[in-house]
Amino acid sequence: MKKFLIATLFLALAFSAYAQEEIKKTGLNFGPLPAIGYSSDLGWHYGVLSDIFWYGDGTTYPEYVWKANVEVSRYSKGNTVLHSFFDSKYLIPGLRVSAAVSWFGNKTTNFYGFNGASSLYDSALDGIVDGAGFYLMKRNIFRVQTCFQGAFGDSNWGWAGGLTYWNITTGHAVNKDLDYASDHSLYDLYVENDIIPEAEKNGGQHLEGKLGVVFDTRDHENNPQRGTNFELYVFGSPDIISHHDNSYLKLAAHFKQFFTLVPGRLVFGGHLAYQGLIAGNAPFYMLQSIQAINMKQINTEGLGSTCTLRGTVNNRLQGNGYAWMNTELRWSFAKFRWINQNWTLATNPFFDMGMVVQPYRQEQLEKLATYYTGNKEKLHMSAGVGLHVIMNQNFNINFEFGKAFYDGMQMGWKNNDGAGLGINVGLNYIF
Repeated sequence: MKKFLIATLFLALAFSAYAQEEIKKTGLNFGPLPAIGYSSDLGWHYGVLSDIFWYGDGTTYPEYVWKANVEVSRYSKGNTVLHSFFDSKYLIPGLRVSAAVSWFGNKTTNFYGFNGASSLYDSALDGIVDGAGFYLMKRNIFRVQTCFQGAFGDSNWGWAGGLTYWNITTGHAVNKDLDYASDHSLYDLYVENDIIPEAEKNGGQHLEGKLGVVFDTRDHENNPQRGTNFELYVFGSPDIISHHDNSYLKLAAHFKQFFTLVPGRLVFGGHLAYQGLIAGNAPFYMLQSIQAINMKQINTEGLGSTCTLRGTVNNRLQGNGYAWMNTELRWSFAKFRWINQNWTLATNPFFDMGMVVQPYRQEQLEKLATYYTGNKEKLHMSAGVGLHVIMNQNFNINFEFGKAFYDGMQMGWKNNDGAGLGINVGLNYIF
């Protein structure tokens, strides 16, 4: 370990000595990659992806004139990703336009029940064990998402609004290693005990709208050195398609702050967030959706794992309302030019925490005595570190490693939110 640290420091100093002034990028830039990676929740990742940037004459750099993203990939646990995304602040003067069309085929997604510590987590039952997938279910998502943003005059305040169409199908997990004659999952138990009603068990369709205000003083959105970003918005669905009595309205608030500690090298970043139900009855299959004004990840879900509490198992915490915090130090230890591109190597030790603050169908859950712990919800915490390879301040490949370390009752490395080390290879900082 000591030799590794010395070698890393030497490499950082060598790259720093080689650092040159950034090239102002113009025209078309590609970030094509084989989608080769690993997620402790989804397995090995393979396929192709690409970020495509248009910088025009370079006057907006490091901001792009427009960006497109395309991914076609699969995970070894049977999940499929088909995704396309477009974003531009400059295509229509005074209006930012974002749109995405996505398909997520999940034959074995995680389902750990509702209300965090109230639901029993047994690491010995996680995954497929002796032909059974107790914490597994099927969930396919087709999503068409749009968002529009504009400014209030010349101020840092603006508005945001958009529409999202969801078509989600759910059911029993599908995998060749499952013994369907004996496999009986937590999802099945919830359906049998009417915690998940008959009308919801197979999913549904929703047309979801959102509207809110944004305040932004960040010097750069994708790789900020300083500034504040605040978003406050409502979103919901009148359930005019599925007719399952699942109309709902939610409130979301996100506060992000960045401080320069060492100019160009060291930045502290913090993110405080809340999302909760104001009115109505959200269906169980929409609980995991963490709405965002600007997408940092292909699919923003929680509470748990890649996008919220890194190091916990995916979607460990589900409820009507969440509160969470992410903090990290971003150290750009090497900057250099290579193949006519600007490169940054950065690391980000992080600490995350969060909890369910509005329970979901708690009374029904208490009837399922065997898998209801009776524990009062507490803060769930995780910590870890990441490595980021950043091209032109916008294309960011991340490798993040995290571990959950709270059992809902006392400090310590426990298994209540997942045993082992959470690993993810993806794109971008999570905030």
